[in-house]
Amino acid sequence: MIHKLTLQTHQRDEIIDVTDLVQEIVSESDHNSGLAFCFVPHTTAAITINENADPDVKRDILHKLAREIPRNDDYHHSEGNSDAHIKASLLGFSEQVLFENKRLVLGHWQGICFCEFDGPRQRRLIVKVASFA
Repeated sequence: MIHKLTLQTHQRDEIIDVTDLVQEIVSESDHNSGLAFCFVPHTTAAITINENADPDVKRDILHKLAREIPRNDDYHHSEGNSDAHIKASLLGFSEQVLFENKRLVLGHWQGICFCEFDGPRQRRLIVKVASFA
C-alpha cells in the first residue's frame, strides 16, 4: 500500500523532520522488517537523512545551500525558482530506510528530513513499505 502524506510548509526554505510520520506508517504496516521507501513528487522539494537533534544543523544546511545556490543569479528559467530546482536535485527526491521489528533503522542522531525550497506550499510525501519476505 502506498501512503500519501500531506505536509504544509511555512517558509520558502525549510526542513521538516518527518521521521515520526514514517515510523507511524511502518508501525501500522503488516510487515515486521523491510524497507520504507520515501518519495517526494515535486521538483522544488527534496528528502534527505541527517541529524534531527540539533536544529542548528537544519539552519546550517539551509544557510550553506542559500549561499552556494543564491535565489537570484543568472538563471534562464522564467518562474524565479531555479535555485529551488537545483537544491532539490542535489539533495534528491527519495530515501530508503531499513526497518526491523517495526522500527526504523537509523543512527542515534539521524532523522528523515523533508526539504522545502519553494514554499510555503502544501506538499506530498509518498511512503511505500515493502517486506523482505
